Amino acid sequence: QVQLVESGGGLVQPGGSLRLSCAASGSIFSIGAMDWYRQAPGKQRELVAGITSTGSTNYADAVKGRFTISRDNAKKVSLQMNSLRPEDTAVYYCKIIAGRNGYWGQGTQVTVSS
Repeated sequence: QVQLVESGGGLVQPGGSLRLSCAASGSIFSIGAMDWYRQAPGKQRELVAGITSTGSTNYADAVKGRFTISRDNAKKVSLQMNSLRPEDTAVYYCKIIAGRNGYWGQGTQVTVSS
């Protein structure tokens, strides 16, 4: 069984920073892509950033230059979020691809408000 545990969410003022982390555990032989998604109230879940097993990254236009995804080790991924804006408020989810399966974390709330 695969588990993803996310941490690092919270309340921050506009312009502030947060760092999200996602650690995978369980029966995982190897992890391919690791992604961060977010879902704001009333909106569809959207891809925020992704990183492949070889370190290639991609970002949504809305976060380019502000967010940085990194692969801390084979089973941990982080998302450094700087210059946060109110529109970044959402539940952030970690997703990994292991073999032919995709696994999701439980989500962590990020609220950007003064």
